Amino acid sequence: MVIGNKWTPVRKVVDRAGAMVSVEKLCFCMVVEGKNLAGLFAGTPESAWDAASELSRQRHITYKERPFHTILSCAPPMYDELWTGGKCMYKLEPVLADGGKLIIYAPHITEVCVSHGKVILEVGYHCRDYFLKQWDRFKGYPWGVLAHSTHVYGLGTFENGIETPRARVTLATGIPPATCKHINLAYRDPGTIRLEDYAHREAEGILLVPKAGEMLFQLKNPPKWAGGR
Repeated sequence: MVIGNKWTPVRKVVDRAGAMVSVEKLCFCMVVEGKNLAGLFAGTPESAWDAASELSRQRHITYKERPFHTILSCAPPMYDELWTGGKCMYKLEPVLADGGKLIIYAPHITEVCVSHGKVILEVGYHCRDYFLKQWDRFKGYPWGVLAHSTHVYGLGTFENGIETPRARVTLATGIPPATCKHINLAYRDPGTIRLEDYAHREAEGILLVPKAGEMLFQLKNPPKWAGGR
């Protein structure tokens, strides 16, 4: 509900903090595509960012007409652990249907996270309310790790001690099945996946993303939970 949307509570905090700096401020905001400059905007931090974000919305978001029940999200080699490879989930969650399945396909990923792996193995991957409704239990953990956990797990509910995901995330990586189960994510042997089985099937509700993680996907008419009205 935040990523890809402009006027969010996070942006309001940033602008309010910037307003506390009394000196005159000038900002340059660049919009890039690959190695090329797509736009350069100058002005106050608020106005330059506002204009740049409009161009970014056109250049950096792939829009789809309808959600998909199955998404094969292929992580490129530059994502060498789940900490970064998790982008293959949250950049695509807006087009994942309720009750759907997203597979992070990355045979090269064998680590959850070198820096924060110990903590992630303790807390696992869960929806936001799993943590917030048990805050006394989890408030002592690094909040950035908890945020990462919710980003990869996706939306869900936690009621009466039962966690229910909106959709399900499956790891088809080099992370062992026992570890996937321990961190509360599903497992699939990457050797059983053929990319061609998922290609050119969007009309059937199946989406293949050969290089996931960089481009954000959104629905043209998103539901309310995804930032729509």
